[in-house]
Amino acid sequence: MDLKDINFPVYRKYKNNKSYFKIIQADLFEEIQIVGSKKIIKHTKAMQYPEMVFIRDLVFNYAEMALEITEMEYLDIKNS
Repeated sequence: MDLKDINFPVYRKYKNNKSYFKIIQADLFEEIQIVGSKKIIKHTKAMQYPEMVFIRDLVFNYAEMALEITEMEYLDIKNS
């Protein structure tokens, strides 16, 4: 399976609940980082190879580092 076969967006979170990801397309993702009581929201356009591999890992090889979440869970964190 390739990234072009995925129905985006895809949602993930790190197992420690400190970062939440919305993979918008094969080369773009939004990340919500929880730092203490603050949230930092970043958008990353994958321009370099490590960023491209990171997106691929979040979509396909995430079991070691992350969990699949729903859009609702992502939005709850973003809007809280």
